[in-house]
Amino acid sequence: MDRATRLKRLHFRAHHRGTKEADLLIGGFFDAHGTAWSEEEMVLFEALLEEQDVDIMAWAMGTDVAPERYAGSILAALKTLNYVPTLN
Repeated sequence: MDRATRLKRLHFRAHHRGTKEADLLIGGFFDAHGTAWSEEEMVLFEALLEEQDVDIMAWAMGTDVAPERYAGSILAALKTLNYVPTLN
C-alpha cells in the first residue's frame, strides 16, 4: 500500500476509536504528528492502534507504564498531550 493510502487509513482508525475522548486523544495525536513519521514510526503507530483505548490513554497521561515495545519517539510525543484540543 502506498504512503498516502496508508496515512488515510491510519487517520480513519485514529479518529474512530469508539469514544469521543479516545478520538480526540489518538486522532489529535495522529493529526499533529502522523505526516512526519518514518516507516518505522508508522509501523509502531499501527501496532499501538491495536491496543485498548484505556491503555493508550493511561500511557499518554502517565497513569500507567507503557510496554517497552512502545518506548521511543511515538510514546514521548504521545505523552506531551499538547495536541488535544481544549474548549475555552
